[in-house]
Amino acid sequence: MEHLKIPEGYSSPLTIRETEVAIKEVKDHFERALAKSLHLTRVSAPLFVLPQSGMNDNLNGIERPVSFGIKEQDDACAEIVHSLAKWKRYALKKYGFHSGEGLYTDMTAIRRDEDTDNIHSLYVDQWDWEKVITPEERTPERLQLCVERIYAALKRTEFLLSEQLPVLQPFLPDRIHFIHAEELRKQYPGLSPKEREERIACQFGAVFIRGIGGALGDGTIHDDRSPDYDDWSTEAEDGSVGLNGDIIVWNPVLQSAFEISSMGIRVDRAALEKQLWLKNAGDRKKLYFHSLLLEGKLPQTMGGGIGQSRLCMLLLQKCHIGEVQAGLWPDEVLTECEKAGVFLF
Repeated sequence: MEHLKIPEGYSSPLTIRETEVAIKEVKDHFERALAKSLHLTRVSAPLFVLPQSGMNDNLNGIERPVSFGIKEQDDACAEIVHSLAKWKRYALKKYGFHSGEGLYTDMTAIRRDEDTDNIHSLYVDQWDWEKVITPEERTPERLQLCVERIYAALKRTEFLLSEQLPVLQPFLPDRIHFIHAEELRKQYPGLSPKEREERIACQFGAVFIRGIGGALGDGTIHDDRSPDYDDWSTEAEDGSVGLNGDIIVWNPVLQSAFEISSMGIRVDRAALEKQLWLKNAGDRKKLYFHSLLLEGKLPQTMGGGIGQSRLCMLLLQKCHIGEVQAGLWPDEVLTECEKAGVFLF
């Protein structure tokens, strides 16, 4: 029960049926706003990939993918995707997208090793997006502009939702604050990375923390990242390191920091070589995706994932992700939520 938090006096502002209608509204509004802001085209995407393709997201490198044998292909192993971080870049090349153009898709995944709580479940649904950029656009300034556009789409969705459902009043700040993970460490040297996120999110309401995955000044990292998609090692002109980060907002229901997106400019050949070496993952070079990138056959891109259920949970002011998606929950969680009047699908 240590992973379950039901705020004192919590009561959902919407009934179950109102919630279902509102989920559709949130997804429709935000999807349209995101596509317009970033010039994205919707495409279909795979649910499973072959391990040898290198297309699956390795996450932190220890999570086990769900896999199965394909009967008509001599029982060849296929893996349910963890995310489409690498597949999207390959798709941009295959589909003939050019600089300034991008794609997005509905990504669904199963993360069997996830520790479930109010905001984590075994089922993941997100908008995975990716767009082509030029080598000259691999800068913190280009990254910040993209974050601002995503946040503007979020604010528009929040406003439109409040007009349709006045019980859901806007709470997000007008602007998102930007800070590097090293600067954040210096501000709160005695706190853990998660505690720093709590402080900065509470202070500003919405924040983008840049440079996640690379070593900070004291040798630690803010959070772990895979070596083969986000660029967390390239040094910018101002001396800061990393071209990626997380969008985190303050959740007024849970009274805690709440991540809604992990994103960034993707590795180029040099960054991939460096990060594979730093993570002792040089064996990945032989995989299909990695070989294409090292041979210069994939475009320069930036991209990320935005949690669909996370966003619905936030804007519909719910205390548990199971209030906006169907899932499997421990019996003790179901019992406690039922006692508190929290309906889990």
